[in-house]
Amino acid sequence: MSAAIADPEPAVFAALADPTRSRLLGMLAQQGDGTATSLAAQLPVSRPAVIKHLGVLDRAGLVSHRRAGREVRYRVEPARLDATARRIADLAAAWDRRLGALKALAEAGELE
Repeated sequence: MSAAIADPEPAVFAALADPTRSRLLGMLAQQGDGTATSLAAQLPVSRPAVIKHLGVLDRAGLVSHRRAGREVRYRVEPARLDATARRIADLAAAWDRRLGALKALAEAGELE
């Protein structure tokens, strides 16, 4: 697995912002694992492009790789996605609380 980075969210968001990388991640999640060759066969991009995209996903902690003979097999690492999803949920809950408090003040006529 790749080395952990200090603040993973920017790398995760940057990695997922690219449609090809998002699709690769989805394919790996559905298939369990895959090689750059097997993944490239399912996409309209070259194998070298897939390898570069997998490298970005790996550095973001979204996939890991292992050598199996002559092949390098990639698989999804759900922990990074789970941590990012929890962080987003925490932020959403905090905003919901703030907006609820603002609404209560507005309804009580304390905002003018």
